[in-house]
Amino acid sequence: MPEYYWIETLGCPKNQVDSDKIAGTLVADGLIPAKSADDADVIVVNTCAFIDAARQESIDTIEDFVAGRKDGTRIVVTGCLAARSGEELAAAIPEIDYVADVGVPIALSDGPRWRSDALRTESHRLMDLPRSKPDLPWAYVKIAEGCDRACGFCAIPTFRGPQASRTIESIRREVELLDVKEVVLVAQDLASFGNDRDERGSITELVRRVAPLVERVRLLYLYPSSLTDALIETIIETGVSYFDLSLQHVSPQLVRRMRRFGNAERFLQRIDFIRSLDESAAFRSSFILGYPGETEDDHDRLLEFLEAADLDWVGFFPYSKEEGTFAAGLDGQVPRELALERLRECAELQDVITARKRRELVSTTQMCLIDAPGVARSFREAPEIDGIIRVDDRIPVGTMSKIEIVAAEGPDLIGSPIGGQPFARVSR
Repeated sequence: MPEYYWIETLGCPKNQVDSDKIAGTLVADGLIPAKSADDADVIVVNTCAFIDAARQESIDTIEDFVAGRKDGTRIVVTGCLAARSGEELAAAIPEIDYVADVGVPIALSDGPRWRSDALRTESHRLMDLPRSKPDLPWAYVKIAEGCDRACGFCAIPTFRGPQASRTIESIRREVELLDVKEVVLVAQDLASFGNDRDERGSITELVRRVAPLVERVRLLYLYPSSLTDALIETIIETGVSYFDLSLQHVSPQLVRRMRRFGNAERFLQRIDFIRSLDESAAFRSSFILGYPGETEDDHDRLLEFLEAADLDWVGFFPYSKEEGTFAAGLDGQVPRELALERLRECAELQDVITARKRRELVSTTQMCLIDAPGVARSFREAPEIDGIIRVDDRIPVGTMSKIEIVAAEGPDLIGSPIGGQPFARVSR
């Protein structure tokens, strides 16, 4: 009798890549994808543990699967929560059949319920395992695991380990096998790719080597301190002038407390430099509200920066106190209600900016990738996190099409094929 598997992925795109690799190993072991978790003989929960809310979601998801599984179905837990608290998780939820640390290939044979990442040198080999061709015309590609930075708010290095970059050739082989129109390169610290390897191979070199293989290569999560002139110019040369800059805050004293780089003035100078090379460049960033010690003056500086920077997309997050991080021991903890109030104020301002920038695209022509029936993206929109361009659902999925932007609706745009007529609005 064949066995069927189901993978439930929580968290960031890097986890999605891990799930794709896990699926590849399960298929290689003879398992078949299930149509739903109810039909699965093996359920893999790939967890997130970045902040408390993510950990709780992971635990709730595991418990839901445990409660609802059919007789004989095995529950496997992996991902960040398994890496961070695997032994405790196995003890707290004894119904879990197997807990595997990050990067450790899933093993379904009898053995210890908790497999720790005792051999860190082997823990990253999951990245180089094969994966099946995706159904979508784009795919995330993880180029490194772990992080060597020590940001005050982040616990990721404690359970993902130090940075371990793949070879450029292994990444190129994966991109070729995926056979997609767009690849989105991801890592905990993307711009530091290759710094841990002796041989030549920087992020700039990687982009140059991957770009000829696809219509688009997109980079997510760039630390501003690693955004060199050469990398900026290389990104622009690919035709995907999309800069996802991990800024987190702009007040000098607060950035220092975060153990990070930069301030509003330096960030604006970098953004202006990019726009001087390509005025059509799109920008995304993210910011933490309520970090310990954040004052009203700090908050006002962030609001002023948002107006001056004129970013296309921004994510805002309330500070989450994480055990084992530098920030957990800082004074000046900000009440959560105040952090959320500041977040709402920033989000309201940015919503207006984003909507205006989207309206400015009306009457322009954009080269778009058709992601799904009726859904397209230009270089300005990263998959799954930014707005979309709604188009005629008769345009074949996976094609690159010239689209005239005819209207804007908040973060989304309405487009019509060149030479065609605008279509009726499609409800989401």
